[in-house]
Amino acid sequence: MLIQNRYRLLQLIGKGGFCKTYLAVDENQYPPVPCVVQQFSRRNQTPENFSQTAQQLKLLGQHPQIPALLAHFQDEQYCYFVQDFIAGTNLATLLEAEGAFSENQIWQLLANLLPVLKFIHDRKIIHCDIKPENIIRRAAGEFVLVDFAAAQIFSEIDQFLGKDCIGSPEYISPEQVRGKAVFASDLYSLGVICIHLLTQIPPFDLYDVANDCWVWQEYLSTKVSDVWRQDASLREASPTRLRLTQILNKLLSKSISDRFQSADEVMLAMGITDIPHQPVSALPANKWQCIHTFNPIPSVSTGINCVSFSPDKLTLASGDDKIIRLWDLNTQKVLTTLSGHSQAVKSVVFSPDGKILASASDDRTIKLWDIHQFLEICTLVGHSHAVKSVAFSPDGQIIASASWDKTVKLWDVNTGKEISTLSGHKLQVNSVAFSPIPPSPPLERGVGGILASASCDRTIRLWKILNDEVKTETEKTEFKNRPDCTLLGILSGHAWAVLTVAFSPDGKILATGSDDNTIKLWEVNTGQVITTLSGHSWSVVAVTFTADGTMLISASRDRTVKLWRVSTAEEIATLTGHTDSVSTVAVSPDAQLIASGSRDKTIKLWQLVKQGD
Repeated sequence: MLIQNRYRLLQLIGKGGFCKTYLAVDENQYPPVPCVVQQFSRRNQTPENFSQTAQQLKLLGQHPQIPALLAHFQDEQYCYFVQDFIAGTNLATLLEAEGAFSENQIWQLLANLLPVLKFIHDRKIIHCDIKPENIIRRAAGEFVLVDFAAAQIFSEIDQFLGKDCIGSPEYISPEQVRGKAVFASDLYSLGVICIHLLTQIPPFDLYDVANDCWVWQEYLSTKVSDVWRQDASLREASPTRLRLTQILNKLLSKSISDRFQSADEVMLAMGITDIPHQPVSALPANKWQCIHTFNPIPSVSTGINCVSFSPDKLTLASGDDKIIRLWDLNTQKVLTTLSGHSQAVKSVVFSPDGKILASASDDRTIKLWDIHQFLEICTLVGHSHAVKSVAFSPDGQIIASASWDKTVKLWDVNTGKEISTLSGHKLQVNSVAFSPIPPSPPLERGVGGILASASCDRTIRLWKILNDEVKTETEKTEFKNRPDCTLLGILSGHAWAVLTVAFSPDGKILATGSDDNTIKLWEVNTGQVITTLSGHSWSVVAVTFTADGTMLISASRDRTVKLWRVSTAEEIATLTGHTDSVSTVAVSPDAQLIASGSRDKTIKLWQLVKQGD
């Protein structure tokens, strides 16, 4: 069926009491672009209501986790809304395919969706139909709230007059059943979704009608006990389970007065704050300011995953869905694109001499590229799962790679051959980093370098690379230029997964960022925590030191980049402006520029602007 001589309806994907939702394509574009078309009977829509709803959807679509309204129109029988198609999998399908969610997954779901609910509630809009089918997880892990067909503009008088009951019976609140939805009604629905995902049991079966109460916790000790034991093994002393239980029970309270009244209240209870957007012009003098934003790339769907400055400070490399882009920092234009990976590029790094770029991808490979000729040198194959991070040794002869197959591999740059596999982490390895130089005094005679690896198992492992000084004559002959790497120590202290790791330029300090929203600075020689930096309100996904070691830079899913003075652990500045999670950060060798990449599909360049400049 073709409507408006433009939108071809392909498949019915949703049907409510007064709305049908279709997967469609816009045939006015080439190639045809997928979209979603919602069809309403004109009997249920006055021209005023239709126009008002269109304005609501247009306003809400400005949020990156809500589909944008592309068009709206009417014919003799129906009213239509055309919205962005969101590629991903809804929670109902995910639950069926992957089984019950873990505590950590529920925590991340809440942290990701509550700012969206805050956004719509701040605009006096109640969604009214929050259910698993209306929450879509993109490939990158971000959740999108869809289908605002039932949404209502909140009015105080509605609480007394009431309206027709709308929404999905299993998920709506008691007051919404009576046609008197409030903002806390959406929060109640989100709570019901969480206990359904935790138990994989329909909500109706989780409610004890005789005693008029939820009994979801009873199912945790039987049906999904293994899930809790798995999480508990990672966080034995963490109070998170108790906190999550308390939060869910308050979300599910039958009485509105006993329930969280706003998304802000829930985030406060979780230790999360919504970071307001602050325009660059509002930043005070003598602060880092955004001097350029590389505009969103239309072909990128999941955002910018990684960035890296070349040693000569002339080029910036970035990785996104499958493509590596090299940007000329003088003209701020794309020099070239490097294609070859079949899945998202998660890490890019230049060799110390700037001649080679290494890239890691979810397609399980590492590629080496000749930067002068813009050609692929070779592909390193050996990991059995996604590769999330790569690092060059200080001499540029070895590459280390971190993978979700729970291993770290070392590779010979000259031959492209695998040197060794480092095993020991119990869960996925997220990041690797080489110490720029061995610590002084050396930890042990013959230690030629140190490699750090960070994992979802909450630990950081330090590996010592032995040089020829401690090898036998036979080993020197058989393994010439081939390092032996053994475990030096294990650092524990983070409450959740460790996502990123970086050494200070002198090799004495190790910085780690975690899902627990903190950064820890460790003394490499002793393995002791120097200090913990608390300032981010969500996961810290990237850390890096300036070349002089005086400043640490961190990036977080809270949409900010923070600068810290290493000597005092003092927060120097917070860089705001990204409209979605910051995925990566890098600093130029001369510390004059900072680059940040985000899921909002942009790269920002930041520079210190002094007063009077």
